[in-house]
Amino acid sequence: MIMKPKKGGLFGRLFGRGEQPEEHEKDVRPEDAAAHPDRGEQAEPAQQEHSSAEDELRPEQATSAATAEAEAQSEAADEPQQPAAAELEPVPARPKLSWFERLKAGLTKTSSKLSEGITGVFAKRKLDAETLEELEDLLIQSDLGLETAMRITEALSKGRYDKGITPDQVRAVLASEIEKILAPVAKPLELNPNAKPHVILMVGVNGTGKTTTIGKLAAKFVREGKKVMMVAGDTFRAAAIDQLKVWGERTGATVVARDVGADAAGLAYDALARARKEGYDVLLMDTAGRLQNKQALMDELAKIIRVLKKIDPEAPHDSLLVLDATTGQNALDQVQVFQKQAGVSGLVMTKLDGTAKGGILVAIAAKYGLPVHAVGVGEGVDDLQAFDASEFARAIALE
Repeated sequence: MIMKPKKGGLFGRLFGRGEQPEEHEKDVRPEDAAAHPDRGEQAEPAQQEHSSAEDELRPEQATSAATAEAEAQSEAADEPQQPAAAELEPVPARPKLSWFERLKAGLTKTSSKLSEGITGVFAKRKLDAETLEELEDLLIQSDLGLETAMRITEALSKGRYDKGITPDQVRAVLASEIEKILAPVAKPLELNPNAKPHVILMVGVNGTGKTTTIGKLAAKFVREGKKVMMVAGDTFRAAAIDQLKVWGERTGATVVARDVGADAAGLAYDALARARKEGYDVLLMDTAGRLQNKQALMDELAKIIRVLKKIDPEAPHDSLLVLDATTGQNALDQVQVFQKQAGVSGLVMTKLDGTAKGGILVAIAAKYGLPVHAVGVGEGVDDLQAFDASEFARAIALE
C-alpha cells in the first residue's frame, strides 16, 4: 500500500521549523449534553424568581432602590474607564530556548554528577596519585569509559602533578579532552548524488526512537527539495506503521506500507524497485526493533540487506544505528553486534535528556570512531539536531 500524504510543517536548525499538527476540539457526545445542559437554560427559572420578588416590593422600597441605582450610575460615570481587554498590552511570550540551551538542560543530570564529583575530589587538594585515581573512578562511573578516563587523567597530570588545582581547571581540561575525542566523529549525514535513491536503513533495538528519527530525517530532506520515500519495515507493530504514516502527512514524503505481519524483505525489495523507477532521491527504511542477542531476528535483518543489494549492489548506502542513551554501557554492545550484522555506517543517539549516562557517547566515539550524525534531547520536533562536538563537551563538562 502506498500513501501519498499531505505536505506539513518542517522544523529545527537541522530539520527546519514549521507548524505543529492542529488540535481539534473533541465532539460532544449526546450523553454528555444530556448530563450538562446549556447554562443559559438553567439560569432562566432563577431570573423569573428574581422578577417575582421585585414585583412584591412596596412603593417606598422601589423608590429607594431606583434612587440608589441612579447614584451608583453617577459614581460609575465619574470613575476612570479601564481599557478593554483587547487594548491591554500583550504579555510577552517566553523566549524560545536555543538548541544549545535544550542540550544543556537535557544533559543536566550527567553534568551535575561530574561537576559535584570533581568538586568533591579536588576541593583544597593537590593533584597527586590519590586524586587522579579518584577522578579516574568518577569518569568511569559516569560512563565515559576507561580509555577516556585514562586520557583525561594523563592530560591533567602534565605540568600540574603535586600542585594545587581547582575544580574549574579540572572541568576545563575535561571539556577540552572530550571535544578532542568527539570532533573527528561529528559528521553531518550526506547523500550520494549518484545514488537514485540513496538508501538509508535504520536499525536498533526496541524503543530507541528509529521511527521518529526517520520522520525527522524525511522532513530535513524534503526541505532540501528531495523526493523522499519512507518504508514501514517494522511490520511487527501496527503502531510503527501508523506512526510513519503520520510523519508522511507532516512532511509530504511518500509512505510505503503493508499489513502487519508482512514480509519485511519483500517490502524492501518492492519499495526500492518503485523508488528507482519513479526517480526518488532518498529511501528511508524502518526496521523492527531487534535485540542484539536474538540471532533469528538479526538473520532477518541480514536478509533485508541482501534483498536490497539485488537491485542496487551499493545499497544500503547508509546503515544508521539509533541508540538510547539511557541504556549506558549496553549501548557499546549494541554497536559491536549491529556493526557486524548491518555494517553500521553512523550513529544517532536519542534520549540524552533526563539521564546521568550521557557520557556513553564519548566512550562509543573513543572505542569505535563511528560518525555521530545527530543527537536527541526530547520528544519535541526540534529536539533532534546535528551533532556538534564543542557544544556537547561544554554542556557535559562546563555548564
